[in-house]
Amino acid sequence: MPELLSPAGNFEKMKAALLYGADAVYLAGQAFGMRSAADNFTVEEIWEAVKYTHALGKKLYLTVNTMPRTHEYPALIEFLDSLKGAGIDAMIVADLGVMATIKERLPDMEIHISTQASIISPAAAKAYAAMGAKRLVLARELRFSEIKQIKAALPPDVELEAFIHGSMCVSYSGRCLLANMMNGRDGNRGTCSQPCRWNYKLYELYEEKRPDFPIPIEQTDLGTFFMSSRDMCMIEHIPELMNSGIDSFKIEGRMKSAYYTAVVTNCYRMAMDAYMRDPENYSTDPALLRELDSVSHREYATGFYLDDPMVNPQLVQGGHYMKEKSYFATALEYDEEEARAIRSMGVEMETADGKLYRFREKNKISVHDKAEVISPGRRGIPFTVGELYDAEGHIKVSIPHPEMIFWCRVPFEVRPGDILRLGSCAD
Repeated sequence: MPELLSPAGNFEKMKAALLYGADAVYLAGQAFGMRSAADNFTVEEIWEAVKYTHALGKKLYLTVNTMPRTHEYPALIEFLDSLKGAGIDAMIVADLGVMATIKERLPDMEIHISTQASIISPAAAKAYAAMGAKRLVLARELRFSEIKQIKAALPPDVELEAFIHGSMCVSYSGRCLLANMMNGRDGNRGTCSQPCRWNYKLYELYEEKRPDFPIPIEQTDLGTFFMSSRDMCMIEHIPELMNSGIDSFKIEGRMKSAYYTAVVTNCYRMAMDAYMRDPENYSTDPALLRELDSVSHREYATGFYLDDPMVNPQLVQGGHYMKEKSYFATALEYDEEEARAIRSMGVEMETADGKLYRFREKNKISVHDKAEVISPGRRGIPFTVGELYDAEGHIKVSIPHPEMIFWCRVPFEVRPGDILRLGSCAD
């Protein structure tokens, strides 16, 4: 069984990833990670996150994959020294100087090479393995046949990791200077402003010295998105992935919501487990496709596993995001004191219509809303919201404010960590 590796932009997202089936998570500190706009983790939170993850028998990888300038190395050394003894399972790096510094400060640390290193051949893979890398995160521009060739060339103790879902970068393996040119934000040091996804009001693009070779740009009523990549979705190709030689399936999305993390992790967990139970008779569950349509994403594609990037660059047609379903609330542990308050108001905790369960609100929920509960290892189950109570037992027509504690009657079992969302995936 390959590892399922999920993003953790903060502690809430990390918990969602682990609860919904991730074998490991990857996250960053407050600096030296490629997603500086994510909440990320303080040094103290990294130590706490390692303990939390290991208590579940799972792994934590720290991204240290920016390309620091000379003046940043003292801070890098201080950061690495602060993590001595934390128990991090591996660090993901893209820069040879960073790799050498980690080996110097943390000599026992396992090294994973980032996708930004653009590993696209057996020769490159063997070179990094010879330097001591234990895992290689492959360039996203590789086809299945190329991945198998790389795997065959490596020692058996060197693992391969590859992205299977999430946003893709229009630049080769994410090595981009466009944001630096546009507004001085260096994408290679974690501050990309994604100008490739901006709306450019042009009809033809000319290179200054080649006016006879215009590049046509299709204009739609949504704008022009001639550099914006589609999102990767490989849920329909689980058998090919499972037999590809990839040791770790990676989900992109440290800047996405906890809902995104939970739903996407849950889908791939269920698909991988179903394949392992009966590989010969496995087929894609259409419900998983509907689940993945419920999260925020651009048009889906299969990346470059099945296509040559020089022939099909996987650019979007519209450029806009498909919005995710409203995330109403997260189920909490039962609280007896609050339950007594509700019973004191003459309300039964359990009736023929279901049982009252306790939630923490994310977005407004109202009586008569079409709702759905998703759980680890289980697709969404729909119901109609009939009763809502606040923590003091007062009946409510709606729960309007984020972070409010409330109780909702649900006609089936709900477990702590389950997600209450709008509608059903079949809507």
